[in-house]
Amino acid sequence: MEIKRIETMGRQTIEQLLSAIPFFKAVKQADLSQFEVLLQFSRIITYAPGEVVLQRGDGDQCLYFLLKGRLAVYPGESLTADPVNFITPGEVFGDLARLTHRPRSATIVADSPGRESMVFSSDFSELDNLRSTYPISLQTKLLYYRNTVHNLRWKLEVYRSQHPKDDLANQHRAIRLYMGPKDTPEELQSLYQQACELANLLVAWNDQFGGLSGAQEASGATQLISAVDH
Repeated sequence: MEIKRIETMGRQTIEQLLSAIPFFKAVKQADLSQFEVLLQFSRIITYAPGEVVLQRGDGDQCLYFLLKGRLAVYPGESLTADPVNFITPGEVFGDLARLTHRPRSATIVADSPGRESMVFSSDFSELDNLRSTYPISLQTKLLYYRNTVHNLRWKLEVYRSQHPKDDLANQHRAIRLYMGPKDTPEELQSLYQQACELANLLVAWNDQFGGLSGAQEASGATQLISAVDH
């Protein structure tokens, strides 16, 4: 594992790497100064094949974006079984643990034979400070939580379609949508509450079934801002 500080890397290199991450691309287009702020909370980490990126039970609350390579997701600490999913470039992971403040629920390992995997790590705890608009603005927080809520609801709908008779199947539909004025602190508060409730519900599904089947990931990794964890 090698940790690289953002300020030691060329600006063109950083922008090229982050162009694969929809969230950072959207923030950069909306407000370049906010893009600069987010970089201050971040670092780049490279992993050799087979190195552990996240260990089940870890307590850190960072958010991670895969830039290069591939990561394998294992439901426990043992790596002897087959992985339940793979994380590919552009996906974000670690969001469920951040929203629920629980330990990591999966072990994630670099899985790119012959080449390293590159991860962008961000300490986004400031996103939870809903009353402050500095250094992260209201609009940036709204951008993040709108898409987080959208994606969590989508994942829960996938679970519902797979297990329509389960007791958890319709619980996410009881979590109220925000119907008030847009671009306001009230919308942010509602989105944050929805995200936390939906994340806890998704964790309950994952605990019961071990993760979404098929192409959906058990880790909570997904494209942040395409329709977001451990």
